[in-house]
Amino acid sequence: MPSAGHEFIARVVPRLRKARDLDDEARERARVERWHAGLDRTLPTRLVPGLARRFDVVTQDAGGFPTYVLTPRDVAVRRTVHYLHGGGYMAPIDPFHVRYVTRLATALGARVVLPDYPLAPEYTWRDSHDALVAQTDRWAREPGGVVLAGDSAGGGLALAVAQSVRDRGLAAPTHLVMHAPWVDLTTSTPETADFARRDPWLFFSKLDAYAGWWAGSDEDLARPEVSPALGDLSGLPPALVLYGTRDLLAPGCRLLRRRAAEAGWALTGVEEPDLLHVYGLFPFIPEARRAMRQVVEFVG
Repeated sequence: MPSAGHEFIARVVPRLRKARDLDDEARERARVERWHAGLDRTLPTRLVPGLARRFDVVTQDAGGFPTYVLTPRDVAVRRTVHYLHGGGYMAPIDPFHVRYVTRLATALGARVVLPDYPLAPEYTWRDSHDALVAQTDRWAREPGGVVLAGDSAGGGLALAVAQSVRDRGLAAPTHLVMHAPWVDLTTSTPETADFARRDPWLFFSKLDAYAGWWAGSDEDLARPEVSPALGDLSGLPPALVLYGTRDLLAPGCRLLRRRAAEAGWALTGVEEPDLLHVYGLFPFIPEARRAMRQVVEFVG
């Protein structure tokens, strides 16, 4: 049964994020483009008090977009986490992402590489994919290797990057961690409509629009770089996927688990009854603390 804290978040987050159905795609596109034009794209640190005291933060160029490298000062660094943020491919790094990755860095003894990749609808997957693949290869060659991780859209992107790393014969991540990943942008799973009725936060109409923006064309929607659950899942690093069932993306996560079993891929699935999208990133709830323990135990 979900905790009282989780249920509070399930009521509040959709309101704070102004979650609502799509009325018109053209108006939504114009709204998002106006929002992007006024965005402050600096690293949002307001949920991490003392970050400058606890972490060295360096900004690097990654093929035309910035990437933040956060290295803890009071923890022995043993590995790297390459973290790809969620947000429907149209929202930037969020303060909750920064809070989560700093906690993960401390728990794992890791530096975090956090790319601020270009967003849809102005950009598509083609504008960042190769650079993210090259980043993963570069950090995988460092001592301790790299854990490739992400949430929601970023979780799907992490899987797509892992597939390209494998296909190009590059240095592989040691592990793959995905929180409620968006892995099928074609939304081919028939249960999606039922799960959409349960989800107070995500709306199918918006995800359908955002998927088209990120793909750039209908022909690219089913490509593994866009919908990695539909691609070849063999020969990938050991992976962990965590998701709840009050989540529009849960059917895609189930599809991923089924196809992983068919491909012989070592994917560990954690399905939490009645939990919200990316519950593992929420602050101060027992479900998120449990998810953090599961991630740390999995990565080892």
